[in-house]
Amino acid sequence: MSHKTQANPAPHGAAQPLPILVLGAIGVVFGDIGTSPLYAMKESFIGPHPLAVDRLHIFGVLSLIFWSLMMVVTAKYVFLAMRADNKGEGGSFALLSLISRHLGEHRWTSSMVILGVLATALFYGDAMITPAISVLSAVEGLTIVEARLAPLVLPLATVIMIALFAVQRRGTARMGAVFGPIVLVYLAALAVLGVANIAEHPEILGIISPHHAVTFFANDPTLGFLAMGSVFLAVTGAETLYADMGHFGRKAVSIGWLTAAYPCLMLNYMGQGALLLGNPAAVENPFYLMAPEWARLPLVVLATMATIIASQAVITGAFSVTHQAVQLGFLPRLKTLHTSQNAAGQIYLPLVNWGLLVMVVALVWGFGASTNLASAYGISVSGTMIITTLMLAVLLRKVWGWNRWAVFAVIGTFALIDGAFFASNVAKVADGGWFPLVVAAVIFAVLTTWAKGRKLMRAEEARSALPLEVFIASTAKTVARVPGTAVFLSAIADGVPSALLHNLKHNQVLHENVVILTVQVEEVPYVDAANRVELTGQGGNFWRLILHYGFMEDVDIPAALARIDNSGPSFAPMFTSYYLGRQKLITTHDKRGMALWREYLFAWMMKVSESAMTSFKLPIDRVVELGTQLRI
Repeated sequence: MSHKTQANPAPHGAAQPLPILVLGAIGVVFGDIGTSPLYAMKESFIGPHPLAVDRLHIFGVLSLIFWSLMMVVTAKYVFLAMRADNKGEGGSFALLSLISRHLGEHRWTSSMVILGVLATALFYGDAMITPAISVLSAVEGLTIVEARLAPLVLPLATVIMIALFAVQRRGTARMGAVFGPIVLVYLAALAVLGVANIAEHPEILGIISPHHAVTFFANDPTLGFLAMGSVFLAVTGAETLYADMGHFGRKAVSIGWLTAAYPCLMLNYMGQGALLLGNPAAVENPFYLMAPEWARLPLVVLATMATIIASQAVITGAFSVTHQAVQLGFLPRLKTLHTSQNAAGQIYLPLVNWGLLVMVVALVWGFGASTNLASAYGISVSGTMIITTLMLAVLLRKVWGWNRWAVFAVIGTFALIDGAFFASNVAKVADGGWFPLVVAAVIFAVLTTWAKGRKLMRAEEARSALPLEVFIASTAKTVARVPGTAVFLSAIADGVPSALLHNLKHNQVLHENVVILTVQVEEVPYVDAANRVELTGQGGNFWRLILHYGFMEDVDIPAALARIDNSGPSFAPMFTSYYLGRQKLITTHDKRGMALWREYLFAWMMKVSESAMTSFKLPIDRVVELGTQLRI
């Protein structure tokens, strides 16, 4: 079956010049990790497990930060994980799809699915905490300028958050163009402040030697281990680099990190260390106290703008991850808006946006201070990093075909680092670390319930479906036919959909052309136009049609039908009707399907999901919905 081709929207901003993409990546992707200097050093020394502000601990902490950024962000994510893209897309689901597509029905496939879903669940905890801790830590700088401004911190942080989430529908391309220059100025300020303080104590440059980290641990192994939980704050945002890669592309993100973000961050961290060498009392807030008194208020304004952008990085990541979850069958259909005509990966999901806002505001008021939130931060991110490492191990060995000893050396190194960070963060559970774990548990239950429910529902439909050839033989010549084309949407590619049986039962007629249509989402982000349509004749003017889409694409059925040539049924808009089956789930008390509470949850998600008519862009005046009841 031949058909006309179409031009897919260019993913990842491919139509834009590289410098523009780099600027956009700096403005959106690096906001999260770029604002870590606001709190990472402070929490390392005055957090839940305080350290003495002396040369041993200053050099030890900074050496840990330097090598953590080098190994975790640069080596693992920029040089390795970001090469494991699924046709440009990054993140847990993209990596899961890449592995699953190559492994097929492998004994490890189900384990990879569980890991991918768990990583996604943990990511949402990070997406809630990052905006809260970033903005709070910046606004708290007001109290360094003037202590009497303390009562304004929480209200101001709340107003900033509401404003940020309100502008999300404008899209990351527009915001990246605005945010990029701001973050460049912010990074330059980090570097300038760092260099000015390093000049007072140039010996701080010696922290690049790993022996300082080793000496720190050798002096007090227990305290060194616990300090890893605070040092980890310096690398939070690395997973977001991978999740947001689809918005700007691997090359742009890599260049932005290596030439701007990493050097400026390390200069600032070393500057904070130099400040503490000369003035240990500055540990109260070393980031702001690096600056001369006259520059602190402007620095508060600049840092606040940067933390707004930090929040943007995880918000856009949440949009991408949620859209992938919907297309891969782990969430019900949600309203999705594309915010760029050039970049298909730039999207906006209203439900996710406003849900995140509610949770972020609740965190700001519930925890009340960035120091309190720091205890909740890290567990979800470190857990996600471990899962990414495990999935990369399978990818390197089974998909890329690396030698087992090479895989063991590379993955073993990353697993040791990730495991140490995670174990250290577990010590924070009682101090607030329980929050992201609760969020992850809820999200994991939602994702797995929807996936399991859909699987059971499709199995039930397939079990009770009448074979198409039997239906055609019994009705093609005996039932009256009326002009036009009827398109019956079916979740399964075999058998007769229930909507077709109900229509025949009630109306006693069939259309001249009957098309049974299945939308199939592949484990790739985008499907070429040449492979979109699979149309086969079944005899008696019955047709089986499968439309193939990638997990980052929106489904537009009328547009796809309009591009099919005239060798098959006619899809003239005014003579084509669409029939949808809307199932009502009947909960049961037996245990052959899911637990009762999961059945109720699945039924509720079915009820609130966006209709297929809206999701598939079907014309409202050409759609007929037929309801059926279903037990799973």
